[in-house]
Amino acid sequence: MAKQVAEMSTETSTETKPMYSWTASEKENSKQKYGVEIMIENGTWGQVTTKECPNDARIVTYEVDGEVRYDLTRSQKAVNIFDMYWDKFREGIKKIEYGMGRHNPKLWGEVSKASKKKK
Repeated sequence: MAKQVAEMSTETSTETKPMYSWTASEKENSKQKYGVEIMIENGTWGQVTTKECPNDARIVTYEVDGEVRYDLTRSQKAVNIFDMYWDKFREGIKKIEYGMGRHNPKLWGEVSKASKKKK
């Protein structure tokens, strides 16, 4: 009976898969090493196809443990995004395509100044 309990506990531990593909340190280093910002990690298709992001964002489709995942990333050069994902996932990369963003990348993340009253 103790053997059955031990087998059951190991089965439940292997069933839990990591939800995130990137550690916090990998995400931080991606900005310095590759010049890539991961905006949405392991999101749904609806999340990564948002129009509320800069128009230089890319959708990366890749596979981890048989599960297809989507990330929304941005970089000045698409080859930097490919290099980062190739170093991490190799043949798991399925495609890298343009995102659906509508905002100017130069203005992304800036807070507009309060307008002054004209006399």
